[in-house]
Amino acid sequence: MDRSLYISMSGAKQNMLAQQSNANNLANADTTGFKRDFAAARSMPVFGDHHPSRAYAMAERPGTDFSSGPMKETGRDLDVAVRGEGWIAVEPEPGDEAYTRAGDLQIDVNGILRTGDGLPVLGNGGPVAIPPADKVHIGADGTISVVPAGGPADQLVDVDRIKLVNPPRDEIEKSEDGLVRRKPEFALDGPEVADGNIRVETGFLEGSNVNAIESLIQNLELARQYEMQVKAMQTADENSQAMARMLQDL
Repeated sequence: MDRSLYISMSGAKQNMLAQQSNANNLANADTTGFKRDFAAARSMPVFGDHHPSRAYAMAERPGTDFSSGPMKETGRDLDVAVRGEGWIAVEPEPGDEAYTRAGDLQIDVNGILRTGDGLPVLGNGGPVAIPPADKVHIGADGTISVVPAGGPADQLVDVDRIKLVNPPRDEIEKSEDGLVRRKPEFALDGPEVADGNIRVETGFLEGSNVNAIESLIQNLELARQYEMQVKAMQTADENSQAMARMLQDL
């Protein structure tokens, strides 16, 4: 009985972990540039003296869905969406480089270009700094041009270029902070090289690639599976008590 109880317990635990992952996806259904996480578990044989049919559930982290989300037009000059493959390079901490698809950019009081989460956007030589300007324009290749404050409206000056990178999908993973980085085994000696073929669409944002309806249905399915596992644990406990009573009567 204790073996069946353990098997049910392991299944219930993995159902809880899957519900957490799925709930996080659902909560970010409207988050700009969010990529949904997969959740899965597989059967593993129970080692030791047991019947060959016994197995328990083991959680796996198969990865993240890096497919593109829907494009949403905003008309805002500092909103950019990466077209197709590619990432915007940001600096979460000094010396650290990570990647995101969230292109809701803004300029802080010091002229530093940042994402909506406040992360500095990297350019050719570090974080992008925008001088005082009457207008800021971001080209399809990520080039940032400005009309200097007080200057003629047709006088555009290039100040920097957003660093756009495209590491292979099988060499990257999503970190706990939601940013994408290279896997440790594929880490480079230096920073990622910018890819000049990546293009961005100004005045657009990429939405989350989470299907809210699909995630909601999956959450209900996981809840039913959890209830089934709990019921199995209760049955194992009842059988154990019945067996104990039978032994007492002998």
